[in-house]
Amino acid sequence: MFDKVLIANRGEIAIRVMRACRELDVNTVAIYSDADKTGLFTKYADEAVPLNSSILSQSYLDIDKIIDIALDTGADAIHPGYGFLSENPVLGNKCDENNITLIGPRENAIQAMGDKITSKQLMEKIGVPTVPGDKEGITDIEEAKKRAKEIGFPVIIKSSAGGGGIGMRVVYEEDELARAIESTQNLAQATFGDGTVYIEKYIEKPRHIEFQVLADNHGNTIHVCDRECSIQRRHQKLIEEAPSPIMTEELRQRMGESAIKAAKSVDYNSAGTVEFMYSNGEYYFLEMNTRIQVEHPITEAITGVDLVKQQIKVASGEKLDYSQDDIKVNGHAIECRINAEDPLHDFNPNPGRIVGYRSPGGIGVRMDSGVYNGYTIPSIYDSMIAKLIVHGNNRDEAIARMKRALNEYIVVGVPTTIPFHKALMLNENFKNANLHTGFIEENKLDLRADIERVVKEDEDRIAELKATFLPSKKVAAIATSVNTYMKRITEDQKSN
Repeated sequence: MFDKVLIANRGEIAIRVMRACRELDVNTVAIYSDADKTGLFTKYADEAVPLNSSILSQSYLDIDKIIDIALDTGADAIHPGYGFLSENPVLGNKCDENNITLIGPRENAIQAMGDKITSKQLMEKIGVPTVPGDKEGITDIEEAKKRAKEIGFPVIIKSSAGGGGIGMRVVYEEDELARAIESTQNLAQATFGDGTVYIEKYIEKPRHIEFQVLADNHGNTIHVCDRECSIQRRHQKLIEEAPSPIMTEELRQRMGESAIKAAKSVDYNSAGTVEFMYSNGEYYFLEMNTRIQVEHPITEAITGVDLVKQQIKVASGEKLDYSQDDIKVNGHAIECRINAEDPLHDFNPNPGRIVGYRSPGGIGVRMDSGVYNGYTIPSIYDSMIAKLIVHGNNRDEAIARMKRALNEYIVVGVPTTIPFHKALMLNENFKNANLHTGFIEENKLDLRADIERVVKEDEDRIAELKATFLPSKKVAAIATSVNTYMKRITEDQKSN
C-alpha cells in the first residue's frame, strides 16, 4: 500500500479520496489554487501545498508543477479524481518517468476510449452493440450528406474528442447538415484541440444507463451493477439513481457482460464506467469513462463496495476484494447534484458566498460536499455545492427519503438547484420512472410551476434561519434577496 497520495483535484471529490486514504491509513497531500485557499479540502488533507495561481493551465492542469509537488512532499501516488487531468494520458507518462504511481488506468485504455470513433470501432469488433453511424470522421460535406441519408434522419453530429455533450448537434433535415457540422467542428477544435466530428443515428427519447466496472492487474474484471442517468440538461446529468428502474436480471446480465467486454478490450485496470443508450428493448454503447464518476456513491450505496478504496488498492498492486458473485443489489439509491445554478433561468450558474448552510441527515442520507457556512463558491470552476445521496429499501422509499432530505437542506446566499430537485420528486412521470434524456424539456411546464411554488414556500424559512444560525442583519439581507428573486419570477410569469 502507498505511504502518501497526492490528490490532483479539488472540492468534494478531493475530500472523498482523502476519506478513503484515511481509512487505509495513507497520508494525503492537497494542492490548491489561489481561488481555493479557503477550500475545505485543504483543511482535511494531512498536507496542503499552494499552486500559486488561479489560472487552470498554471494550477490544476499544470502537470509538471503537480509532479514537482509530489516529489517534494514524498508522495508515491497521485489520484486525479474526475475532470481536470483524470483522462489525460500525459499525466500517466509523467508519473512513470518519476516513479510515481497514477491511481487510474493505463495510457492505452485512456487513449482508446478517449476517442469516440476509435472506441466505437473497437466495440463493433468485439460484438458490443453500437449506434448506427460513421466509423470514421467527416472529411467531406457531400459524403456526409450521403451517409446521413443512408443512416436516416434525424442524425446527431458529435466531436470525436472530449465529452460532456459539448458541441453535439441534432439534424432533422439535409439542408441543416453543413451548418451543424461546421459548428461542431469549430467548437471541438476550440475546446479539445481536435476538430474531428462524426455522424450517428439520433435515438429519440433514449434512456442513459451506465455500468460501473472494476478491474485489477491480476486478470479480474467485474461490473458493479447499473445506474440510470437520464435526467440531464445540456447533456449533463442532474440526478442519478441505482439501479435503473427498467433493469431486469436478464438485461443486467447482457449489458454487464458487454461492459466487461469493453473494459477487457483495452486491458482496463481501475474503476471506470461503460455508458449505454437504451431504447425499445435495445442498448447501444455510448462511451467509456475511464475514471471514477461523479455519481459513484449511489453504486456504493446499493452494493456496499467502496469504489475509491478498490481503485487505490488496485493501483497499489492488490487484487479486487470482490468477485462477480459477490455483487448484489440492495435497495435503491438516488443522487441529486446540488449546484449554485438558477433552475428558473436555464440553470445559469450563480456562484457566490454562502451566508447560511445546514445539511440534512438521518438514516440513509449521505452528503458529499466541500462547502461550509461562509464559503465563497469560485466562479472559475464547476458550480457544484454538494452531492446529496439517499438509500432506501426500494425506489418509493428512496424518493420519499430524498424529499425529506431536500426539505431539511438549507443553502442561503446563492440560488441552487434544490427547488428543481424538490419539484422533480413530485413529478408523476418521474415517480412512474418514465425517464429519457429529453425529460426536462418534455416536462418543463409542470416542473417550472412546481419550482416556482417551492421557491415561494421557501420564503417562510427565513424565520427558521434567524433562529438557527444567522444574525438578524443577515436575515434582513436574505429576506430582501428573496423578495427580489420572487419579483423576478412574477415578472417572468407576466412576460410569458
